[in-house]
Amino acid sequence: MDSSRQSLIPNFLYSPKGFIDYPANSLTSSRFSPLTSMSPKRGLVVQAPSEPRKIAMFSPAYYGACTAGGILSCGLTHMAVTPLDLVKCNMQINPTKYKGVASGFGVLLKEQGMKGFFKGWVPTLLGYSAQGACKFGFYEFFKKTYSDLAGPEYATKYKTLIFLAGSASAEFIADIALCPFEAVKVRVQTQPGYAKGLSDGLPKFIKADGVSGLFKGLAPLWGRQIPYTMMKFASFEKIVESLYKYAIPTPKDQCSKELQLGVSFAGGYVAGVFCAIVSHPADNLVSFLNNAKGATAGDAIKKIGLVGLFTRGLPLRIFMIGTLTGAQWGIYDAFKVFVGLPTTGGAAPPAK
Repeated sequence: MDSSRQSLIPNFLYSPKGFIDYPANSLTSSRFSPLTSMSPKRGLVVQAPSEPRKIAMFSPAYYGACTAGGILSCGLTHMAVTPLDLVKCNMQINPTKYKGVASGFGVLLKEQGMKGFFKGWVPTLLGYSAQGACKFGFYEFFKKTYSDLAGPEYATKYKTLIFLAGSASAEFIADIALCPFEAVKVRVQTQPGYAKGLSDGLPKFIKADGVSGLFKGLAPLWGRQIPYTMMKFASFEKIVESLYKYAIPTPKDQCSKELQLGVSFAGGYVAGVFCAIVSHPADNLVSFLNNAKGATAGDAIKKIGLVGLFTRGLPLRIFMIGTLTGAQWGIYDAFKVFVGLPTTGGAAPPAK
């Protein structure tokens, strides 16, 4: 066939081995349809594809899919728990008024009505979507990069260190994307009458504190989120590996997708409990600094107290972060399964 006629055939229809030349009498089978013929006795056919196109592991499309999964998992889950986050922030800032979870919801309902429970949902959605994109996308990138640098032997021997380093590197970038939205969110949620949301809260914040004020809480945010994310990813990977090794008798690749996603949620929930405990002191600092203009970490420690940094609002945060982290891993891995990728942890995917 000349090149001008061949160019009329879409490239994706070509067999990986090109056209296959079959005897004419073999084309009577229903498996093949002649595309054209070279002679009465010979025919050219295109081999039918045996399976749909898959995303290659560690390709740009793979990292793009992980980034999209991170947007969905973090943005949607954080927005969904906005009422819990709202009560938690107010308990940290004004514990005399918001003495507990139940009373905190009661105060909000009395003063602001039902709509008050979702105050600050826009900066929450946008901020944590940006954070999730960087967190999951860069984690997968750095995990692969550091594994390649270490080599197969050391990557296996020190895989937990690679999980920790990869997650810390990813979160360092993710928090820069999150910080401005987090600053506005805390101000909107904890100062009655400050603003309705991001559209009027952001200009008001910049006018009062300047653009640099949006990043005033970046260092404490790193202090909260980097240990949180290191615990989130490393403990998740270890928990999932242990579940497949000791609790589930069937190898991961033989488990149903539903079971694999259940393991992802369970591993994420347990990891979230550890995350909440490790990062809680810095969480109190972030809430205090974003609420009080010109305040320092020293001011926060003096007012809250060292014990208060570790305990104020902790039970609610354990419940919130446990649920949040479990849901995030569930959504993230569900999206990966949806696009044809394996779930995270439990077995190393084939390198490409």
